[in-house]
Amino acid sequence: MDAKATTRSAVTLAVLALVFVIGVAWAWSSVTEPFPEAEEQPACIETPVAAGDRVTPGLVHVNVLNASGTDGLASETMEALARRGFAEGATGNAAAPTGEMGAVIWTDDPDGAAAKLLQSYFVSAQIVEQATAEPGITVVVGEGFPGIKAGRKGVKAETDGFVCSPPDLVAS
Repeated sequence: MDAKATTRSAVTLAVLALVFVIGVAWAWSSVTEPFPEAEEQPACIETPVAAGDRVTPGLVHVNVLNASGTDGLASETMEALARRGFAEGATGNAAAPTGEMGAVIWTDDPDGAAAKLLQSYFVSAQIVEQATAEPGITVVVGEGFPGIKAGRKGVKAETDGFVCSPPDLVAS
């Protein structure tokens, strides 16, 4: 072998070794890098609704609290509302009285289309202006709650306002 070929082979091996070392370093840094943390999505997003817009169950985020002695009433009610298209929120227990009606709807906007739409799914439910810890509209079911009924498919908003809607619906 001549000196020129030996030099060329040595340079080629050096370049290949350098590429190999750079590749290993890049692979190691990629493998040992921590995974990105998942961004926490809000339960719902305030969606603007103009007067005349139609509010449907899929736009309304609902929470259900059980104020009765019946175990699982909040979950059963939530499942029934979800089957009718409402966005599922939190369920839990509450000590709030519901009176003889068996259900009370808590909302920041008692005259809003979302509250009126939700009310149409109950035999008798009073709408009360009351903020809650959970975003959206909260239904408190209690003793004597007969369950939900077939309600309206949508309600036209009478005034401009906001509806707490699921984030995946707003993003699409």
